[in-house]
Amino acid sequence: MTRFATVGTPHPQGVELAPDLLEKVTARVREAAGDDVAEAVVRFLDNTARTTVRRRGRGDTFVMTGDIPAMWLRDSCAQLSPVLRLVSEDETLGDLIGGLLATHWRMILIDPYANAFNEEPNGKRWDDDEPAQGPWVWERKFEIDSLAYPIDLAARLLSTGNTSWITAETLPALDAVLTVLETETAHEERSEYFFRRTDCPSQDTLVREGRGRLTTPCGLVWQGFRPSDDACTLGFNIPGNLFMASALRAVPALVEACAKAGFSEAPGEQGDGVRRLPLSRRAEDLREGILKGVEAHGIMRDEGATRLWYEVDGAGESLFMDDANVPSLLSLPYLGVIDANDSLYLATRAAVLSEKNPYYYEGSALAGVGSPHTPEGYVWPIAKSVEGLTSTDINEKRAILELLLATTGGTGYMHEGVDCNDPAQFTREWFSWSNAMFCELALDVAGVERPALIREPLL
Repeated sequence: MTRFATVGTPHPQGVELAPDLLEKVTARVREAAGDDVAEAVVRFLDNTARTTVRRRGRGDTFVMTGDIPAMWLRDSCAQLSPVLRLVSEDETLGDLIGGLLATHWRMILIDPYANAFNEEPNGKRWDDDEPAQGPWVWERKFEIDSLAYPIDLAARLLSTGNTSWITAETLPALDAVLTVLETETAHEERSEYFFRRTDCPSQDTLVREGRGRLTTPCGLVWQGFRPSDDACTLGFNIPGNLFMASALRAVPALVEACAKAGFSEAPGEQGDGVRRLPLSRRAEDLREGILKGVEAHGIMRDEGATRLWYEVDGAGESLFMDDANVPSLLSLPYLGVIDANDSLYLATRAAVLSEKNPYYYEGSALAGVGSPHTPEGYVWPIAKSVEGLTSTDINEKRAILELLLATTGGTGYMHEGVDCNDPAQFTREWFSWSNAMFCELALDVAGVERPALIREPLL
């Protein structure tokens, strides 16, 4: 068996997964997908736990993204998604995830518009952006998936019976999330958010003095940036909105769990001179508005098929493409938005995995979805994993796992982007989110279930 060098450095506050747990994982994955896949899963899980996780005590978990010393709200949830599947085998893993969410609530209360945070208030950041960001904030690109992921993860963890994610900051953080979403349904009229970065590629800043392209309110939530951290072409990202709408369904259950733990919201509390509705009602109103916006603006009913747009502006302009990150159009069944056999999804999927998507690449080594975030012709292993996770063909899932292992460029780890003609050319040797998505697919093939509080698709 090939031995690969470890990427990253084990941290004193890292986590060592129990040997008996890893043995069980190895056995299940080996039976379903073979020795090489099983060995890779254990290597990736171990690498994530020992090199990216900082367990600083109960209720205090920090997960850095890998080669960047910061925690993305989105990435860190995804990095621990495979671990969530193993909570039934090791209850301490639930508390590890609960500690991450406790950290998220604190970070959201510091700045609900930020997408990435420092481990300490050290003032480190990607760039000197405008407006100036606080010492905890690594980057302040507003992406609604950054706020959807913690809600979704908390709901999935709750379904296992674990409530370690509940703290005194949980309900205030949910309130902050809903306030931002409500504000950004009317970005032009109500929002003070802007983002400007100088001397950078166009996708790293927002046009119109940092306000982004003009949008017309339609129930959808405006966001400045995609999950790739690239600027949206149009202000309403459809997969991001659908993921948020799906996550919002769990808010009543989260509020109820908090109440049972002794943390209750104050009904009708005053805020900016306006009496606030209960969190559950606000979440429902937002969800309904998003779905109406998608129905009116997010569905394409021409070109011989009914499928979803990627971005719209609420005034008639629309963009079809798909990006390699999650949420994406391709990932919607994985996120609980739509059934993988639904005709709307199947038509959308077929277009995403074709030349209709300007970021779909085919080469001699692999074919799949790339991103404007990486060079032309680079396929993202994350997108290939998602392609497998949303397939209904077990043989296709296994083939994608084998293809991914064959295109690591000899490193034995997943990357950000890989040249579709030459896998030795890639971006980011150490990208924990990508490793995690491979594990998600392998565990899916092995029948290790992904916990879910709500089983019914949103659409």
